[in-house]
Amino acid sequence: MQGSCPCGSLGELACDGTRRVGHFWARALDWPLVWDEQEETAVQSPAGGTKIAWGGPPVAPKHGRNRQRLELSVTSGSPSYVVERLLALGASLLPGAGDSGDAEVELADPDGNEFHLLTG
Repeated sequence: MQGSCPCGSLGELACDGTRRVGHFWARALDWPLVWDEQEETAVQSPAGGTKIAWGGPPVAPKHGRNRQRLELSVTSGSPSYVVERLLALGASLLPGAGDSGDAEVELADPDGNEFHLLTG
């Protein structure tokens, strides 16, 4: 039974992260912040669906690579422009990213969480 909630099947994807990373993803995805209080943030697509939330400090120490990563696809515009835009917003290019000529660039958000930018 579908109610009037603008959420998807999953109401929220809760992540460990700082307020800074919530603001980064809001700008990177061009999604509005739907929550920004006491170091906690959440974003949601303007079309509705599942929210992505970051719980604020303390953030658990990172050990190795994340098992789960976001994958973003470049659907229009220049892939190099998108990479430069993400870097200007606070992402970092991971060592060896894009060296092989693949259609994938690996970056990290301001909290050091890896994500892939698919450019092909």
